[in-house]
Amino acid sequence: MSSFVAEVIDIREESRVAGRQRWQMALDRTEFGTGDVGVLEAVARSGAKLVVPVLGVVIEAGEVWHLVEKPLAAGTAVTGRVGASVE
Repeated sequence: MSSFVAEVIDIREESRVAGRQRWQMALDRTEFGTGDVGVLEAVARSGAKLVVPVLGVVIEAGEVWHLVEKPLAAGTAVTGRVGASVE
């Protein structure tokens, strides 16, 4: 399992089906590739640890977008863990 530190640079809604949303997040750097899953970890302003599962990856025009159900705000520092599962 590899890990890396990055920052969220962009988010966009991928889909909304039956009230459930999926989002795509771009990071300033990543070690996720096509077919990879894992988690992104961040710390909220309150100090709580946030763990966001990465459900997959989409590459469009050279940009890597991480598929998630809970987006993090642009500017959020994250630790990515490729191959990790939510505990």
